[in-house]
Amino acid sequence: MRTLPALTIALSVLIPVLGFGCKKGGNSAPDAAASASARTAPTASSIPAPADVAAPPADAEKTASGLASKVLKPGTGDKKPQLQDSVKVHYTGWTTDGKMFDSSLTRGQPASFGLKGVIPGWTEGLQLMVIGEKRRLWIPEEMAYKGKPGRPQGMLVFDVELLEIKEGPKPIPAPPDVAAAPSDAQTTKSGLAFKVLEKGKGTKKPKEQDKVKVNFTGWTADGQMFDSSVARGQPANLQVDKLMPGWTEAVQLMVEGEKRRVWIPEALGFKGQPGAPKGALVMEIELLEITDGPKPIPAPADVAKPPADAKKTASGLYSKQLTKGKGTAHPAASSMVEVHYTGWTTNGKMFDSSVVSKQPAQFPLNHVIPGWTEGLQLMVEGEKRRLWIPEDLAYKGKPGAPAGMLVFDVELLKIIKP
Repeated sequence: MRTLPALTIALSVLIPVLGFGCKKGGNSAPDAAASASARTAPTASSIPAPADVAAPPADAEKTASGLASKVLKPGTGDKKPQLQDSVKVHYTGWTTDGKMFDSSLTRGQPASFGLKGVIPGWTEGLQLMVIGEKRRLWIPEEMAYKGKPGRPQGMLVFDVELLEIKEGPKPIPAPPDVAAAPSDAQTTKSGLAFKVLEKGKGTKKPKEQDKVKVNFTGWTADGQMFDSSVARGQPANLQVDKLMPGWTEAVQLMVEGEKRRVWIPEALGFKGQPGAPKGALVMEIELLEITDGPKPIPAPADVAKPPADAKKTASGLYSKQLTKGKGTAHPAASSMVEVHYTGWTTNGKMFDSSVVSKQPAQFPLNHVIPGWTEGLQLMVEGEKRRLWIPEDLAYKGKPGAPAGMLVFDVELLKIIKP
């Protein structure tokens, strides 16, 4: 059965997939999105804050970014971790009022993580260190959690001991034209620019519902590599319509065997998503293989707007019964249900379907978009209903999610837990 994580593509948040920034095992450390270091509950064995927790002392070193640090114990050798590397550390973190909010020492277990997956102050601070070194970091808020709800606030202070460095794949140098598309690049109506580096074979191009096997490398406009299947030595298998818009468009222009360099404007990239590369991006993509995906289900004739016989609730949700169900039991707002569904935007584009995947979805009604929570409560088992969900009951303009009013055909198969 499809479970909630698979269903979130359609019902809670749609995030473009690139393979970048995936966290691989290990223990937690401060990161830019979610972290065990954000715990605020006191522990039974809190480590006292250092005397200089409130502000960096006069003998602390300060970098151009505003990060301050002081070596507490020298290490050995001269090898320092690079941005692509992973490290093993022991650490303790305090807010400037002396409150400890996390510590690997109290857990008795070192933390392992990649330098790209942590808050900027950690990424920079650890690159100053050698194995065996212990250093105190004073991290200004803009290099820590930047006021995110549920995270430690303000400047943070960490004592960090670098135990081990695990080398990551070396970054691939950026092309000379990474900063801007050259004059001989072609540009599409959307603003995507591209240049064919190697011709492919045949005429078949992937469609949105297809899957592709690709090799790729991506850089920011300043030449910093942020992800690469080439560096990992393993091609990526991706679904075309689940990529960021620039990828989706670019791949559909290609044939198998072709290699292109693509300049993706920010509007077609990650659009400011937390933890994602910022601004315009440059990617080199080699299309290795196309696997035909299932055909999309045609949109209903009334997908553009609710018909006159659709019923409207006080919230603005419209619905119309397509098939009668059985019994009188309706799910509650927190019920667990099993459904089949297909979703379209009002221009008739299908963006998700359990019917196409032939795998019903299971989820609690309080974990989906409001239009689903309300709409499913109108139904009984066996019933099929069409829902016209206004944007304020759907994704509310979230980046990467289907925009505007959405239309779903939903069949309630079972109320698993009332």
